[in-house]
Amino acid sequence: MPTTATAARARPGTRTGGPKDDSTLLEHLAGWTLVVVLAMLLTQTGLV
Repeated sequence: MPTTATAARARPGTRTGGPKDDSTLLEHLAGWTLVVVLAMLLTQTGLV
């Protein structure tokens, strides 16, 4: 019967559920969209 450490070493491709490395374009678009929306909100409320 394998232990937990042995089972973890047997599957080196196991992912933790984090973001994949090929989604940088989507991350940049989402980040800039957030920046623009925040700037519009601050401008409309008069905080800038």
